[in-house]
Amino acid sequence: MENEPAKPDRAEAESDNTLGRRLRQRRKVRNMSLKDIAAKAQVSVGLISQVERGISMPSVKTLSAICNALEMPVSWLFDGGGRQPGQVVVRRHQRRFLDLGSKGMIKELMTPDSCSGIQMMRLVIRPGGSSGEKPYNHGSGAKCGTVVSGLLALEVNGVVHKVEAGDSFAFDATEHIRFWALGDVEADLFWVVAPAVY
Repeated sequence: MENEPAKPDRAEAESDNTLGRRLRQRRKVRNMSLKDIAAKAQVSVGLISQVERGISMPSVKTLSAICNALEMPVSWLFDGGGRQPGQVVVRRHQRRFLDLGSKGMIKELMTPDSCSGIQMMRLVIRPGGSSGEKPYNHGSGAKCGTVVSGLLALEVNGVVHKVEAGDSFAFDATEHIRFWALGDVEADLFWVVAPAVY
């Protein structure tokens, strides 16, 4: 079963707050109230407020809904890199990343934005970190990946799979999934989605 997430440390809290500041800034630019965003994203006003203040980190699905309500791509929350038309190679120092702080996960975009048909990410999931308590899915496409180190629990349509270093996986993006790190070490993996989601 999923480990209880640890309380965020100072660095994680600062990361959460950076994400929250970006969302608040976008909301102000769009001249929208907390209530407006909550209604469009179908979440509570309290959750939006907590996310903006860095007190809470939404699930991947909820974060996507908030960004949709703000009419902004989730990729705007990633640090570093940037869109370069025609880019083929993404150098290590050019990778954009998103530290989900209290969710216990870091995502690094490894493919260029100019290639929207597929996207490869490196995910580092800290002990106790997860995609969230509720399963999520996408309307179309597929996902696959491989675990480089650590141990991953991958739930697909209610069935939990233990994925060890060297193991790989694949499933339709319409399947309901969630995942988390097992044990007391980070799970480091490559995650590929088609089409790109960020």
